[in-house]
Amino acid sequence: MSTISKDLKNSLLSSTGTVYLVLILVVIAGACITAANGRNFFAPGNISDLLTSTTVLGLVVIGQTLVILLGSLDLSVPFVLSLSSVLSAGVMAGQSTNFAAGIATALLAAAAVGLVNGVLVGLVKINGFIATLGTGLIISGYLFTNYRGTTGKASPELTAIGTATLGVIPVTTIGMAVCLVIVALFLSKTRTGLHLYAVGGDANVATMSGIRSAVPALVAHTISGLLAGVAGLVIVSRLGVGSPEVGTQGGYDLLSIAAVVVGGAILAGGKGSIWGSLGGILIFASIDSVMGIMQVNPYLKEVVRGLIIIVAVAVYARRNQIKIPARFAAIQKAAPTRPTNGATR
Repeated sequence: MSTISKDLKNSLLSSTGTVYLVLILVVIAGACITAANGRNFFAPGNISDLLTSTTVLGLVVIGQTLVILLGSLDLSVPFVLSLSSVLSAGVMAGQSTNFAAGIATALLAAAAVGLVNGVLVGLVKINGFIATLGTGLIISGYLFTNYRGTTGKASPELTAIGTATLGVIPVTTIGMAVCLVIVALFLSKTRTGLHLYAVGGDANVATMSGIRSAVPALVAHTISGLLAGVAGLVIVSRLGVGSPEVGTQGGYDLLSIAAVVVGGAILAGGKGSIWGSLGGILIFASIDSVMGIMQVNPYLKEVVRGLIIIVAVAVYARRNQIKIPARFAAIQKAAPTRPTNGATR
């Protein structure tokens, strides 16, 4: 019985466990605040809106989690998302016959950008921040040179997917959850997924252990680009048109990084989980939902998000500082004492 309670305590004290404890507190506080003002946080319409806002960010965060676990970053995601939206809507042009072609074009372009990022990071050895910022700026230049405002039109099939629900749960949210489970299994059950953690933890040690660090970089960045492309399709399914600005307006690059960090990952790589990132997404979505219900100034959301990020990083840093001295104290206790200068050997 003591072993079970010890395991439960360890799971609750883990980064992921802490994230979900915070999420529960946020939901309870949000429910109380809205109830005090005569509103219902758990109303079906609000739950549906919360899940809808979670979907696009969730898709981007799943890919960003892989990249951050690697010790890299992907700043190109908002531009890839926008590229996916204009390409898919442009090819579809509102025609059912172009549905498959529009989806294929968008996903191939998004995966290609991700692959280029992976080559730059894994093979050319360019810092991920610089590499993805560069590709993002190239895509941005292409978008704003060739597109003015909204463009194209979603096919009826894509629009139907964007509006379909199962009860209060949007079908697109179910699709996001499926992607999350697949990536979670990839990280825990495949060799490349485990190598991704190893390379993020220490690339030099991983290389000396026979791990080809380029492969995890290629895979992580390609998946990140692909999921950003899927997020672009989800936005087109809701808006009905493509937009060259939709990714940057949503701030999906910095917000996705923030969600991963709040979920317990560290930017240096090697530590974090998909489930922790999901908790980070839900924390942000829940707070946004409460402030939306209360009709709070939209700019205040950014202030609250910033505070959440600072507090989360401070808590994780503090916990690591507490753990490290204890570990070194045990090592010092076990190590033999050395004689001081002048002492008899």
